[in-house]
Amino acid sequence: MSRQGSRDTAPEVAVRKLLHASGLRYRVNVPVPGIPRRTIDIAFPRAKVAIFLDGCFWHGCPEHATHPKANADWWRAKLDKNMSRDADTTQHLIGAGWTVLRFWEHESVDEVARRIADVVAAKREVSDRPPAGDRRP
Repeated sequence: MSRQGSRDTAPEVAVRKLLHASGLRYRVNVPVPGIPRRTIDIAFPRAKVAIFLDGCFWHGCPEHATHPKANADWWRAKLDKNMSRDADTTQHLIGAGWTVLRFWEHESVDEVARRIADVVAAKREVSDRPPAGDRRP
């Protein structure tokens, strides 16, 4: 498993290319604040938007996940732990004020990039507004 790629997967690279082409700038493999050894696939730190592109096998996609027959108990525990860690990471980031978007590797990269761009734009629009008490007539 040490040879299994965990970053710069084909779906990640494709989504990042579309985001960059649309003018968005982001960080890649950003450490999750407050949790060691976990990273955000694509992050927009100023807007506090975290993007995760999850592999169907490793993260338990309801449509495409498979269940190995050899050493089935070990694999089931391993994959359940991955899904639990995903949920924990999501809740931690939400608690810290981040917007978390999770996508499956089989989703259309065009649609994923569009949804990310929409959320980032909305977050930036809100953060660019002056606080309610600072508005001048």
